[in-house]
Amino acid sequence: MHNLSHVWDHIQTNLFPFLAEELGPLTESQRRLVAILELIRIEDFIPSRWWRLGRPPKDRVALAKGFVAKMVYNCANTRELIDRLESAPTLRRICGWERAGAFPSESTFSRAFEEFAANALPARVHEALIKKHEGERLVGHLSRDATDIAAREKPAAKAASAPPPKPKAKRGRPNKGETRPAPAPTRLERQPAMALDEMLADLPTACDWGTKKKNGKTYHWKGYKLHVDWADGEIPVSAVLTSASVNDSQAAIPLAALSAGRVVSLYDLMDAGYDAEAIWSYSRWLGHVPIIDRNPRGGEKVEKAAAEKRRYDERSTAERGYSLFKDGYGGRQVRVRGHAKVWAHVMFGLLALTAERLLHLLM
Repeated sequence: MHNLSHVWDHIQTNLFPFLAEELGPLTESQRRLVAILELIRIEDFIPSRWWRLGRPPKDRVALAKGFVAKMVYNCANTRELIDRLESAPTLRRICGWERAGAFPSESTFSRAFEEFAANALPARVHEALIKKHEGERLVGHLSRDATDIAAREKPAAKAASAPPPKPKAKRGRPNKGETRPAPAPTRLERQPAMALDEMLADLPTACDWGTKKKNGKTYHWKGYKLHVDWADGEIPVSAVLTSASVNDSQAAIPLAALSAGRVVSLYDLMDAGYDAEAIWSYSRWLGHVPIIDRNPRGGEKVEKAAAEKRRYDERSTAERGYSLFKDGYGGRQVRVRGHAKVWAHVMFGLLALTAERLLHLLM
């Protein structure tokens, strides 16, 4: 928290007065963008010169700041961002373009975004931001949940990702002396023994159809599923983007491993969709206290103790976090196609949201 306070003091006492003198009075949205950009320091993650054949690339730092601004202003698409830059000289200069008309075309924005997606730029900046400002404090609760990310692309053919057919097992008891092969371990059973990179690579990432229940009704969508660990204060600590059809529980252990490498936390809060022995065991192995809603599975529902119920109420952090992301940081504005680009779009939004929520702790 000391580092965060130092950054905020610098923004208030030095940066805001300087920009007001150079650019004139800043609107509340512009002050918000300036504070977020100063906190994340995305320029520190971009080489001074990006080498490529042909014409030299436009300033990638300004373009990266432009994509952060796109999320802060919740622009529906890049064209809306460019319109804002054209009509607001102060916003244009905050992003790094001093002259009117200096910012590039929509196609240049698109090529830069493709480079940022290929290099996982927003995800790397987000990880560094969390480690720097959340790694120094003890996180009470991590609320784990998933949400739908609708995409405008053709879903992958089922045949391409379908598992091989299982051989038919004999019904009934085995004969005397007969040994039958043990069933293959499930993904959840295999994950605890896998390295983090292996776990992430094993998760399906192609665009497909997903199903969820919302308010008692079944909801279908085409695209992806976003899995996030939310710290207290609606701060996204780690995230994973999978195919829409992936069960929530499949990303629980990779998420737990990601978060454990970034913050120190106490309680893991999850709904009944995560009620699996492998998840309970992995949480305890990390030294955490798992509080997971029990899945009755056709039996009697297991009630939590009063203290656990009070802790479990903190899981509403995930609902509020997703609401903030979807309503204000591009969560409903996915226009790109392909896992890498959708992941970059999502992480630009979560990056901006993370910075805003960290700053909110000081206000």
